[in-house]
Amino acid sequence: MEKHRSPHWPEVRKAHLLAHPNCEGCGGKAKLNVHHIVPFHLHPELELVESNLITLCESRSYGVECHRFFGHLGSYFSWNDRVREQVVGWPSELKNRPKKLKSTK
Repeated sequence: MEKHRSPHWPEVRKAHLLAHPNCEGCGGKAKLNVHHIVPFHLHPELELVESNLITLCESRSYGVECHRFFGHLGSYFSWNDRVREQVVGWPSELKNRPKKLKSTK
């Protein structure tokens, strides 16, 4: 049975993005997704609960699609109920990762 979104979802989504305007995986601002930590299709009663929401992007700005990687552990058939603790520190790690050195040949 298909679950229908609450009519309040657009305003909750907008308020969440105002409060959390960056991807929590990489720090980016493009192609943001308000991800449900506990999936909406399994627990629709948590759709509007702020503690069940996290901002993740689909921009691949650092070579990773944060929504799929962090939020779904690489597969949209799965979910990551520990996503909030696992994204801690990643924006800094990605921004400061070693760069490929130019060849001197």
